[in-house]
Amino acid sequence: MTSFPISTSLSMPRRRVLGGLGAAAAATVWPFGTAFAQRGKFGSGDYGVASIDPLYSMVYIGAKKGYFADAGLDLRAMNAQSGPRAKQMLAAGQLFAATSGVNDPVSLTIAGKQAVLVAGFDTRIAFANILISKKLYDSGVKDIKSLAGHSIGITQPQSATWLMAVYLSDRAGIKDKVQIKPLGDFATMLGAVKSGAVDCCTATYSMLNKAQQEGWGVPLFDVTNGDSWNTAFGGDIPGVGVYVMQDTIDKRPEAVQALVTGIVKATDFIAKTSSSDIVALIGDEYLQGYSSQLSIDSVNTFKKIWSTDNMITPQHYARLMTVMGEGRQISNDEMKLVPYEKLVNMRFVKSARGLA
Repeated sequence: MTSFPISTSLSMPRRRVLGGLGAAAAATVWPFGTAFAQRGKFGSGDYGVASIDPLYSMVYIGAKKGYFADAGLDLRAMNAQSGPRAKQMLAAGQLFAATSGVNDPVSLTIAGKQAVLVAGFDTRIAFANILISKKLYDSGVKDIKSLAGHSIGITQPQSATWLMAVYLSDRAGIKDKVQIKPLGDFATMLGAVKSGAVDCCTATYSMLNKAQQEGWGVPLFDVTNGDSWNTAFGGDIPGVGVYVMQDTIDKRPEAVQALVTGIVKATDFIAKTSSSDIVALIGDEYLQGYSSQLSIDSVNTFKKIWSTDNMITPQHYARLMTVMGEGRQISNDEMKLVPYEKLVNMRFVKSARGLA
């Protein structure tokens, strides 16, 4: 998948800081138009996004339509290439905000760096899909339980893709019978399944669609299948969200509000705009490497699971804790350290929607 060139606006000291993190050495900056050149009244900030994918269309739309700038924030987004990298950059003070799996701010807080979810993107975990090669599927591996003895590709350990692999294999009773392999970004994961380097991987819908269009892959688990989803997860769960450090909320609440206002406006734009028009707006600039039709198909699917109000409720969060707990990613004792009231702050969404 083609990546965007690194912006020349990054100074050499800045480059060394990002490179020194390891987490961000290959981070790419998206060209977010001329708005960034005009400093907003609430300042500026770098926004780390876990990967390049239509899943994150709210970010691209917010930038392309100027919603962040209109709200008073000059925001520059970069592809952090995974959730763990995004949260590491945020904790190190190299990002103003991050978007990745909602488990990332939870684990960050448990590690002693207080992070807070300020907006939700979806109501199902979009990368909980399992993509398997058609050859293996046709050989008889037709459900998750049949993956015993096989390998599952993920981005990085402790990422949301890793958590989905652990949770789904645990639910199927094969947690200790599968090999979970960290591979890097989504493009690498896709290539690994195609080449046979791994048997399957957790996947976004863009990945599923591409594999199916090319004729070599099929879904083993599909998050849009209501019966399968509810059996595995019990109801709606936020998959991806916007999070910041608590210190940022304390020191720059107006900037956080501007960020969330931009996301809310982008969410509302998505709700009233066709998938083809969305892709026409953002495809060339932000989705290089995806065909137009693949992006349209992905947005069509994401529209089924994207949040229409950006809210993360106590019920949503409780289901997330069920997925993360029981020692899968955190212990039950650690769960007590991250109650909803500490990890989720919806006042910015409510304010943006006139509900405060």
